[in-house]
Amino acid sequence: MDGAGRLARSLRSLGPQADLKAAAIGAAVLLRERLGARVPARSVIDRDPPNRLVRLVERHLPNRLGVTLTALMLLGSAGLGIVKGGHVDDFMVALSDTRNALANSAGFRITTVAINGRKQLSQDEVLAIGGVNGRSSLLFLDAATVRDKLKANPWISDATILKLYPGQLQIDIVERTAFALWQQDGRLSVISEDGAVLEPYVSRRFVTLPLVVGKGADVKARDFLALLDRYPQVRSATKAAILVGERRWNLRLKDGLDIRLPENDVGNALAVLSKLDKDDRLFSRDIVAVDMRLPDRLTVQLSDDAAKAREELFKDKKPKKKAGDA
Repeated sequence: MDGAGRLARSLRSLGPQADLKAAAIGAAVLLRERLGARVPARSVIDRDPPNRLVRLVERHLPNRLGVTLTALMLLGSAGLGIVKGGHVDDFMVALSDTRNALANSAGFRITTVAINGRKQLSQDEVLAIGGVNGRSSLLFLDAATVRDKLKANPWISDATILKLYPGQLQIDIVERTAFALWQQDGRLSVISEDGAVLEPYVSRRFVTLPLVVGKGADVKARDFLALLDRYPQVRSATKAAILVGERRWNLRLKDGLDIRLPENDVGNALAVLSKLDKDDRLFSRDIVAVDMRLPDRLTVQLSDDAAKAREELFKDKKPKKKAGDA
């Protein structure tokens, strides 16, 4: 520029070097494209170097084991949440329904149910008691569990469960028989011969059963009513048998007459009572109670009207005093 030629020398001296550098860069780019090489991306997040324990775990712990442990931790957390939330029963029901659904789809659905021996219970009641429903599958039905549930019902004394694959269920039950009505503390229940309470008295179909009253009458009724059956004259007139002090029985007749039986030798007292009614129509007399507790005597309590009439009768029979008698 100033005529000294400095710029011209500089351009001439850098020209070959610049060409060589450009050629090298172009060759490198071409080679990278041919080989498909990629420039590693720099991590956006700067991580602190792990401590010694973490480096040891990352080096020696298998990759899949970490995934397994994580899954186990999640399952454990879910299980803890189910327990803490009180959803265990719901979870077990859902699990059982899922299992039964799979079995039903495989051909083990219960399609036929035969129930033998039922009289008081309906088929739907038996199935509900045994825990058998429309979702149950024959494959996963536990016969022992169904039997235990059925026997826990007071009406059923025994049960047999038979699974006939692929889809038939047979249930044989032995029902208890309604034997008597038992009243205690104002509650009236239907009982069997062994004293088991079958159900509260709510159905009129049990109205003809004999009535026993008092604590302990439920377990002692069978023997006493069997003894009373030997004397139909007394049994037919009896409305209720009342156990007193868990030791002895009173009879309440249909007309309201109370018979107080002795603690011992009850059969002989019933025989005497039956003979008195046959011979002297005792039950038709105007009396309210007959006390047979003493072995050597029988005491009769008259009604108020009968007692007054008796007093009047004796007054009339008293001899009248004559004039001049002291």
